Amino acid sequence: MRDIAPYRKALLDRLAELDTRLHRIEAELDEPTSKDWEESAVEREGDEVLEQLGQKGEAEIARIRAALQRMRDGTYGECVRCGEEIAEARLSTLPDTPLCRSCAAGAG
Repeated sequence: MRDIAPYRKALLDRLAELDTRLHRIEAELDEPTSKDWEESAVEREGDEVLEQLGQKGEAEIARIRAALQRMRDGTYGECVRCGEEIAEARLSTLPDTPLCRSCAAGAG
């Protein structure tokens, strides 16, 4: 049985980092817009970028929460598609991954 403590810590650290980032994005999006038309257009473009970053952050949070749930369930490190063990190197790089390399590549 593998030691999941380092992966759990990495996931919780990343979750905290994403939470902080999403709160900053929300605060920026809540700021009043400029009355100047040109500045307002630039601000809208910036808001769209922030919203996309927020959506990507929320998706990553969902993957992290799913990985933490697999830890609680005792299935962390097992591919959710084929059931094979996920390589340590893959988990070290992508601790929230639910798939082994073969399944992630579409071979599984």
